[in-house]
Amino acid sequence: MLTFLIFVAVLSLVVVVHEWGHFIVARLSGMRVFEFGWGFPPRMFGFYRDPKTKKWIRVSRNRLKSLADTVGGGERVAEFPATVYSINWLPLGGFVKIKGENGDDVTEPDSFVAKPFYQKMATLVAGVVMNFILAGVLLSIGFMIGLPTDLSSIDDSKAIIVEPARVIIQHVEPNSPAKMAELKAGDVVLTLNGETMSNANQVVAFVRNRPNENITVRIDRSGSLFTKELTSAEIKPGEPARFGIALADAGVVRYPWYVAFGKGIAAAWYGLLNIFISFYILIKQLILGHGLAFAISGPVGIAVAVGESARLGFNYLLNITAMLSLSLAALNILPIPALDGGRALFVAIEGITGRKVPIRYEQIAHTIGFVALMLLIIVVTWRDVTGLL
Repeated sequence: MLTFLIFVAVLSLVVVVHEWGHFIVARLSGMRVFEFGWGFPPRMFGFYRDPKTKKWIRVSRNRLKSLADTVGGGERVAEFPATVYSINWLPLGGFVKIKGENGDDVTEPDSFVAKPFYQKMATLVAGVVMNFILAGVLLSIGFMIGLPTDLSSIDDSKAIIVEPARVIIQHVEPNSPAKMAELKAGDVVLTLNGETMSNANQVVAFVRNRPNENITVRIDRSGSLFTKELTSAEIKPGEPARFGIALADAGVVRYPWYVAFGKGIAAAWYGLLNIFISFYILIKQLILGHGLAFAISGPVGIAVAVGESARLGFNYLLNITAMLSLSLAALNILPIPALDGGRALFVAIEGITGRKVPIRYEQIAHTIGFVALMLLIIVVTWRDVTGLL
């Protein structure tokens, strides 16, 4: 239950900041925003500020019906005399409803479609920008209090080593000896056959020199010590026998506050680049028919990773929250229909050609993109659940 609550809090922060970017730029651009919601409908409750009396009024179904009867024009007109700020029953996400955002034939000057190219584009990419800023802020805070870092890349004299380097498992490959032994990301490799491991290269060399031999691995998992018997294996044809784990010489580093901000922004930038590179490798391998280059996770897998990070400590939780924010930014900026990047692509076509793509074709593209994304989420979630079981 605690893992679920932490996951909801992390996801809410990442998504609400993203949607707030759309919201604030739309408002600054003069667009009418019908609703800013936390979670997904059905609505639990909501409030709006009456434009005339300046009082906050709670939204209820009875009030909506009476207003609809009085004002006319259906529920939507009555529902939004001003922006509604709502809390909804499904807590996984958030949304912003902007007038005319779905390409509706709305000609009023406060609608999305009536605004110039640069304002529409700014509104669409604002969520991505806010996710990048959030990641930079979180990583900056992390560097102020101490952030898990690969110490082999540290060459700054201002760095303060809070915890010395330990050999930490970053990733466990599916169908590998490490996976069969139930090793997890975040586990610390202490010894192999009783010999202390001081860095990742030492672990790799030790395992490579003992193919097909039983090796006793001493593990530290959040303070709990245990041993596992592993035998290296040839996971992919032609490759050396190995356990199937990715390692890092990770310690905890902090910086003075006046250095931490720059370090956080730089880390966010390099993190975003690495995510784009990962997307490229993933798509390339799929096109070439080589299958998934690495494991991907859906909501269930992400929830498990967030829970594991929280158990390791607050600084680990900051780190994974920043990475989730960057992942959301990278995914949304891709020109995939139904996402911000797909919508921005249609706006860009309109800006270049001077002609709007027929709304029917745009809606078909977004519908296909949405269905494809939902199917992908279902497949990945099923893999996550079966993997856990």
